[in-house]
Amino acid sequence: MFFALTEDQQEFGAAVTTYLAERFDREAVRRVFEDADGDGNPESLWQAAAEQGWLAVTVPEEHDGLGLGLVEAQVIARALGAGVAPGPWRGTVLAAEAIRLAGSDEQQAAWLPRLASGDAVGAVGLRGAAPGVVPAVEYGTIADVVVVRTADGLGLATGAQATPVGSYDRTTRLASLTVADVEPLHGDAAHQLTARATVLVAADLVGIAREALSRTVAYDREREQFGVPVGSFQALKHALADIHVGVTMAEHAALYAAHAVDAGLDDAELAVAVAKAKASEVALQSTAAMIQYHGGIGYTWEHEAHFFYKRAKRLAGLHGGVDQHREKIAALTL
Repeated sequence: MFFALTEDQQEFGAAVTTYLAERFDREAVRRVFEDADGDGNPESLWQAAAEQGWLAVTVPEEHDGLGLGLVEAQVIARALGAGVAPGPWRGTVLAAEAIRLAGSDEQQAAWLPRLASGDAVGAVGLRGAAPGVVPAVEYGTIADVVVVRTADGLGLATGAQATPVGSYDRTTRLASLTVADVEPLHGDAAHQLTARATVLVAADLVGIAREALSRTVAYDREREQFGVPVGSFQALKHALADIHVGVTMAEHAALYAAHAVDAGLDDAELAVAVAKAKASEVALQSTAAMIQYHGGIGYTWEHEAHFFYKRAKRLAGLHGGVDQHREKIAALTL
C-alpha cells in the first residue's frame, strides 16, 4: 500500500507555508523572540489561524469546525515548525480535542465554537495534577481554558493564577499555573490526548528538521572555500545525506502515527513512540548541523539558526524524550 498525504492535505500544508513565507517571515519571528514583555501571540498570525481554519481543523462541523483529523492537524504542525512560528495553536487545538473526546454536550457547545474561531485561547497542562501547581504550560498566561490532569482524568481550569516562566526558546511562552477549581471532563481521554499531543509535537519537530536541513543545503551550495562550494566536500555531503534520510523517516513516522491514532489502530501506541523518538533525534541533529555548517555566522545571535535549535531542544523532551520513547518501543516489541 502506498501511504502518503492526499492532494488536499498537501495543499492545506502549502497554504500554511505560503502564508508564513509571505506574511510572517523570520524577521517577524525575531520580533516576537526579542520582545521580552510581549505575550508571544502576534495578532495577525492568530487571526490568520482562525480565518484559514487552522484552529478548527479537528473540531466537528456541528460546532463550526472543519471536522478533519489528526493527519490534517499534523500537516499544520509541520508547517508551523518549519516556520518556527509562535502562538498557542497547538494548545488550542489540543484543548478542543480534549473537550471533543471527553466533554459533555454543554462543555462542547460552550467551548468548541469559541476555540475553533479563535475567540478563545486553549492550553494543556499534562504535567502535575490539579488542584495544585501545573508547571510549564505553553501560553498559560493568555489561555481562556486549560486542560489539566486530575486524580480522575482530565478537567478544565478557567481561573488559574499564571506566573510567567522564562525559557531559552522564546518562540513559545511558558507559565506555571496555580489551579484551584477544576471542572471535570467525564470521558476517559487522558491517554488519547497525550498521544495526540505527542504526535503534534513530533510533527513540529519534523518541520523544524526539514527546514533546517533545506536551509543548510542551500547555504552550502553557495558558500565557497578553496574556490569551490563547501557543499561539494565529500564529508559534508555524506553527513547531510544521512540527516536527509533520518528526516524522511521521521516525516513518514509522524504521518503514520497520526493516521494510527485517528483510526484507532492496534499499533498506535508503538507508532507514536517511534514518531516522537525519531523526530526528536533528527531535529536535534539537523539544527546542530545547521549551526555548524553555516560556519561562523551560524553561531551568531543575528542568524536564525538559534531559533530552530532552541525550539528543537525544548520540544525534543516534551511528552517524552528519545530514550523514554525508545524504552517504550522496546517494551512493546520485545
